[in-house]
Formats: sequence, C-alpha cells, structure tokens
Amino acid sequence: MSNSSPQLGYLLKHAQSLLHLRMDEALKPLDLTVSHYSCLYRLRLEPGISAAALARRTFVTRQSMNVMLQQLIDRELVTRPAQADSGRALPAVLTPAGDAALDAAQALVDAVEQRMLSALTPGDSAALARGLAACVDSLAE
Repeated sequence: MSNSSPQLGYLLKHAQSLLHLRMDEALKPLDLTVSHYSCLYRLRLEPGISAAALARRTFVTRQSMNVMLQQLIDRELVTRPAQADSGRALPAVLTPAGDAALDAAQALVDAVEQRMLSALTPGDSAALARGLAACVDSLAE
C-alpha cells in the first residue's frame, strides 16, 4: 500500500466513528445513546441476559452497564427482579415501553445505516458485510 493511500484499518475506524456520531445524533430526540440502543437491542435478542454478559456483548465495562441499566430501569424501559432466583445475576428484560423505544430507535438507526450504504450497490453492501464478518472472525481467533 502506498503512503498516499489511507490504511484499511484507519478507514474502518473513521467509518465506525462517523457511524457512532450519526447514530447518537439520530437517537438524541429519543433521549437514547448508541450504548442505550445497543443494550435494548441485545435485551430483545437475549431476554434475561446477565449484566456481565450484556456488558461484553455491547462493548462496555460492567460498571458502565450497571449505570446504564439503572438509567433504563428508571425510565421504565427495562426491568430486573429485586432478588436473583439463583446465584447473583439479576436478569434484565425489556418492558413494553422498552420494546416501543427500541422500535422507534431501530427505525432511526436503520435510516443512518441506509445513508451510510447509499453509495454502494446491493452487491457491494453484501460483499462489505461478508468481508467485515470475515475480519471479525479472523481477529476473534
């Protein structure tokens, strides 16, 4: 790669930073952040997941996840039992209001993603998705 061409890793990080910024801007009217959205999204996929597992899947620390869950509980978007059935984990689940908030957020996030991909053909988008998935797999090994 020549010195005048940006490295792929830099371009990927730049795209990720801009995607995060645009998603935060889009979610602001809902008083949600990208981290809130990610949390709600994962809770829909994995109801009852522990806070520790949720933190890992949303790329935040356990402490940050506990703060975020409390914020979402205070807004009545998420609920957790006062006591664990067994062990120490308090499983978190979306409330009906959380489901509605996630639906609204998902529409906004989808619009940002469509904007990001607007210069690509459907084939290019599919190739990008396959390539990024392969990169994730390679680095996860």
